[in-house]
Amino acid sequence: MTAPRPLIDYGRMLDVIGIEADLMLGTAGSALPSAAQAEVPGCPDLTLEKTLRHVGSVHRVATLWVRDGHRPEQWQRAPSDDDLVGFVRTGVSELLTELGRHDPAEPCDTWWPADRTHGFWWRRMVHETTIHRVDVEAAAGGPVHAVDPEMALDGIDELLFLWFGHRLGELGMSSGQQGAVALSAADRRWLAIFGPGCSTARRVEEADARSADAIVSGDPMEIYLWSWGRLPDQSVRITGDQEAVGQLWTLLRPATQ
Repeated sequence: MTAPRPLIDYGRMLDVIGIEADLMLGTAGSALPSAAQAEVPGCPDLTLEKTLRHVGSVHRVATLWVRDGHRPEQWQRAPSDDDLVGFVRTGVSELLTELGRHDPAEPCDTWWPADRTHGFWWRRMVHETTIHRVDVEAAAGGPVHAVDPEMALDGIDELLFLWFGHRLGELGMSSGQQGAVALSAADRRWLAIFGPGCSTARRVEEADARSADAIVSGDPMEIYLWSWGRLPDQSVRITGDQEAVGQLWTLLRPATQ
């Protein structure tokens, strides 16, 4: 299987990583240290401090993976001086420098067999940084900046194909019930199909979406954040079989951990 092409142009991705990181760092700089233990809404085990440590670690792991051509052994990292803002800032700077040395079409080792190119890392780091920027802003209790609609649509697409369609299989997890749920945002539709030993996704037209057991719809940012567990069901529109939507929600949670 070859991964479908992203819904956004690669030419925008590195700029978005930088913009999202700047927003995250601006909030973190104002919120720390008083809000370090503030919980991320929707993720009770994740705090503002843990989120920054995670982002700084993932950026460094991605940089090393791209540079050395194989998965690093150590994933969790931490600043030597407890300067979390500096830790994240240095990590994203090194990441952007390394990613910028390569064409996204060049071959590169990744953890998704369907996309063994540098472009995998460009796209993955866009959404890693964006989701956790939202987490930091939400935990800090201030305004949450909007996610660019095109980026949000691509994030829904990445989640369904990479995390739902691939990661669940790696974990050996599936639903005990057959079902299909359509996700709808702007002019895009997807069908998430699940059952025993099966979790697949595909892009569909509106007519195909209507054949699903249920449809989850909203604006791109709402569906994006709902898919990642950052917004409750009340934030989106659900029609059809609520139990099928519950099954999809249950599958998405371990897939995206």
